[in-house]
Amino acid sequence: MSRINTPSVASATGVTAEVFAEIKKAAGKVPNLYAAVGALNPEALKAVLAADAVLAAGSLSAADRETIKLVVSEIAGCDYCVAAHSLLGKMAGVKPEALKQAREGQPTGDAKRDALVHFVRTLQQTSGTISDEAYAAIRAAGYTEAEQVDIALAIATTVFTNVFNRVNDTAVDFPRVA
Repeated sequence: MSRINTPSVASATGVTAEVFAEIKKAAGKVPNLYAAVGALNPEALKAVLAADAVLAAGSLSAADRETIKLVVSEIAGCDYCVAAHSLLGKMAGVKPEALKQAREGQPTGDAKRDALVHFVRTLQQTSGTISDEAYAAIRAAGYTEAEQVDIALAIATTVFTNVFNRVNDTAVDFPRVA
């Protein structure tokens, strides 16, 4: 059970109700993470959704975005986000075995994805301080400078959701990952 008391989505009013209606229309439901953040600070939820919209319109594929978010969440130990991004990764076309391998930092058989996983793991494990060699490796894998911006934004938004979920102990409402 979550630590923070979250009112029901149905009882939301004003801006919160409007944001929840948009989420429900797009996703079919309001995930527990969004329900808790939105109930407490709808502007924070709007910021997260806006960042995700920027990422969706950016240069990274949906598979790359979900891979980044999954790796960050795995390293952070956020069961909620690991479950969510595993499902979203599958929906983006990443095979379940490749998602598991990415979580474990193991080769997936896709050299470009493996370079991305290694880069994100390095960024997370070094608080963003990387060597020239690490930067050269991600560039050699084909990731552009513009994609570096999107990688950083994907990491930043995921860190926010990971931290909130860890504080809240948000109840997982996605299929759990073994």
